[in-house]
Amino acid sequence: MKTPTPSTITRAPALTEREESVRHLPAGARAAFDRFQADGDPLALDPVLLAILEDFIPRTPAHPLAELPGSTLLIDDLGFDSLAITEVVFFTEDLFGINISNQEIVQVRTLDDLRRFLRRKVAIHPAP
Repeated sequence: MKTPTPSTITRAPALTEREESVRHLPAGARAAFDRFQADGDPLALDPVLLAILEDFIPRTPAHPLAELPGSTLLIDDLGFDSLAITEVVFFTEDLFGINISNQEIVQVRTLDDLRRFLRRKVAIHPAP
């Protein structure tokens, strides 16, 4: 058997930092992120946002997040605490290249609040 040499080994292209960040998300969320990156479609943010929340949610809800009403409270209904919210904020900032202040995030109480907030933030500062 012939040993591969460095010139015969094919390497996959290196992932960008953002691609690496979404690699662990479900396929639908990755596809939605790609769609958002390609054409800026704000509706593509929903599956990505829900996948991020599912990553950091302190307790598993009775139903998938996508099936919950927009009025679902992040803290009271889903059990998010300050640490989990901070993790969501940091991940979201890195993924979309945005800044989220404490004053902004404390105004976000429901799933719909979070959807509107993220759409507004990425519209103001689209990811490169």
